[in-house]
Amino acid sequence: MLKQVVPLTRALMRDQHMRRQVMFYTILVAMLMTFAGGTFLQEGLRQHLLAMVAYWFVCGWVTVAAALLALFDLLVVRAAARAARRRLEAEYLRRNPPPPE
Repeated sequence: MLKQVVPLTRALMRDQHMRRQVMFYTILVAMLMTFAGGTFLQEGLRQHLLAMVAYWFVCGWVTVAAALLALFDLLVVRAAARAARRRLEAEYLRRNPPPPE
């Protein structure tokens, strides 16, 4: 099982489109869980303390996972922009060398 999870996670982290899809669905799940827990599941959760704690723990875990994915995506996008800027600067300097002093 673990041998399958690690390559899948690496592929997810490398592909920006898939990473953003996972972020979208985790945020959607967290929003739906928050809505459901605050409305029609509220009475059932209040009657069972352990179920309520477990439910809100899972909701919090999904929310934190979405936030960490968003932070990771931000860092990856910034690193890619920095690398592209360095590449463009190097290409520009090769085409237009600075004048000799």
